[in-house]
Amino acid sequence: MKSLDEVPGSGIIVENNNLDQENQSETSHNKSPLLADPWKPCQRSRATAKEWLLKLRCCLGAVCGIKWYGYAALGVLTAILSFLMDLSVTKLLTAHLWLYMKLEGNCLLQFFCWTLYPACLCAVASSFSHNICPFSTGSGIPEVRTMLAGFKMPHYLSLTNMFTKFLGLICTLAAGSTVFLGKVGPFVHISTMIGAYLSNLCNLIQTNEKEKAGGEMLAAAAAVGVASCFGAPISGVLFSVEVMCSHFALRHYYPCFFSAACGALTFRLFSVWSGDDETPQALFKTNFPAAVPFYPLEILLFAFLGLLCGAVSCCYLSCHQWMLQFTKTNPIFNKMMTTEKGLYSGMVAFLLASLTLPHSVGQYMASKHTMKQLLTSLLDSRQWSSQSHNASLQLGPEALLDWSSSGSPVFLPLAVFLLMKMWMLVLACTLPLPAGYFMPVFVYGAALGRFLGEGVAYVSSTGLTSGFQWASINPGGYALAGAAAFSGAVTHTLSPALLAVELTGQFSHAVPILIATVLANALARSGHRPSFYDALSISKRLPHLPSLKKAFPRLPSTPVGHVLGAISVKLQKAAGPMEVKLAINTTTDTQIPVVDSHESQIILGFALRAELLMFLLHCQTETLEKRLDEVCCIYPTSVLLSPHNTVQEAHSILSLVGAQTLFVADSGRLIGLITWPEMKRILEDLAKDI
Repeated sequence: MKSLDEVPGSGIIVENNNLDQENQSETSHNKSPLLADPWKPCQRSRATAKEWLLKLRCCLGAVCGIKWYGYAALGVLTAILSFLMDLSVTKLLTAHLWLYMKLEGNCLLQFFCWTLYPACLCAVASSFSHNICPFSTGSGIPEVRTMLAGFKMPHYLSLTNMFTKFLGLICTLAAGSTVFLGKVGPFVHISTMIGAYLSNLCNLIQTNEKEKAGGEMLAAAAAVGVASCFGAPISGVLFSVEVMCSHFALRHYYPCFFSAACGALTFRLFSVWSGDDETPQALFKTNFPAAVPFYPLEILLFAFLGLLCGAVSCCYLSCHQWMLQFTKTNPIFNKMMTTEKGLYSGMVAFLLASLTLPHSVGQYMASKHTMKQLLTSLLDSRQWSSQSHNASLQLGPEALLDWSSSGSPVFLPLAVFLLMKMWMLVLACTLPLPAGYFMPVFVYGAALGRFLGEGVAYVSSTGLTSGFQWASINPGGYALAGAAAFSGAVTHTLSPALLAVELTGQFSHAVPILIATVLANALARSGHRPSFYDALSISKRLPHLPSLKKAFPRLPSTPVGHVLGAISVKLQKAAGPMEVKLAINTTTDTQIPVVDSHESQIILGFALRAELLMFLLHCQTETLEKRLDEVCCIYPTSVLLSPHNTVQEAHSILSLVGAQTLFVADSGRLIGLITWPEMKRILEDLAKDI
């Protein structure tokens, strides 16, 4: 912090000189100011390039605001990174499966190939993330939610973090479905980091505009992260509204949709240009019957599926919270998670890979499939239970044959998959590496819905139901509804219902999917149970109030007066230069409270730091001493809190109004103030008691 002796004199003069230089450069762009520096190389070329860039900025700004180009660039860049990541992961997974098949006949070498490959990749991802940037581990969504709530966490938006998270996530995904982790959460974090840097770039370019692309860019980045992973822009925006932002401003809607549409379109076009698809279309192709997608009475079965998914999600969330608590309290786990992260990740990945070996239990879990192939096979509209007893019917290579290679009934592999993946996923969530947790629960819900759909199809095919209309049940529809319901219940959101429709293009099942998702959410939210991301925020002690109040419902009703800190600086209206000088040197706040007198403590408003600096300069140039209220403007406070107002109310005002400082007064007497750093301290102190 600068000393005050530098501020009134040289500091102000430097600032004024800078302002003069900026005004000169803005009024005379065509004078080539770079020519005035004789020591710089290529002076004329540099001046010409700068003039053309200024003309380009003017032309682009005439079409629309510079920030809209930033929104488009955000979507395109995030989609390019998503496509490159998918391409790299596909190559690594193909190489692993090729090597495993080449070792056919040697069980020992196949075992080591199947287990050591993902174990080494997870160990590398964990060690690389821990040594380069420890902030890159995990999903990143809890931290992004905290930043969107108004708190600054610059370490989570650094270029080093983005580079580390991108490479670490490739290693995690290349471990395959044995580890059973996804990429949605980390990619939302990566998109947010890109959005932060594009926001700074736009703010540097649009110097003459008052509105800066700050919070809007970060909110749009959260939507782009989902849109660039699935090519689903609408559900990406809804995800940003539900999960990321506690208060979503209406002015963010259009930028979010525009950026998400750019990202989704770019992602789908890259799939066409790479030869995977002939035209931009849904990511998961389905062949549901269009004439009669489902029967009216099946609505009751979809409702039952929603309740079933809600009950299973409660079990999963309880196990996940217990595992988070266990890893923090158990000394062995705590030591390994602190000092031996690479070893811990390798050991867990080796254990999970051993259990999914295709020649053992893995044959009942379609362990050779990737996450995308698993979901594609589960969404198959054919009835596996009836086809397994009819040899005349031709089965596709990715349907029943992969789930029942041993000739066992289809219910056995689905049951084994559901039982094994439940605890395996809970264990995999403890790995200290970049990983997403949405896609695994989405696939798990699809398996749960498929299990119920196959059961209904089997019962209807045996003639236990009356009427011919039950002869054509679509188990794929139940799998799609189960995926949306279970993932929505785990995250406490409804956006997976729309995501399921966008992923497959099956709008005919929109109503039963929504019914199942709503009922699953209702059951999962009962009893103030925290969601998956809320549990992560609570475990990390992040100052995210919507998450903290799930664990401690009385926390939002805590009066502000009980948690206020002492006021560091305040001025009286008759303050002289010495008092103002002391206040400037003591604090870096842009708004300093002004009271009537130190005896009465009646708050009058606040003074801006810039005007106080000008006041000191004015007093230095003149011999007569002036008072603060004679030179500076005392601005009235728009919002004044009472010590009886709650922490929830103060947090909401800071978020909605966008204020940086809130003053707390009791009967007009100033007793404290709340800023974002102060709110962060309050929430962190309250979180220690949870």
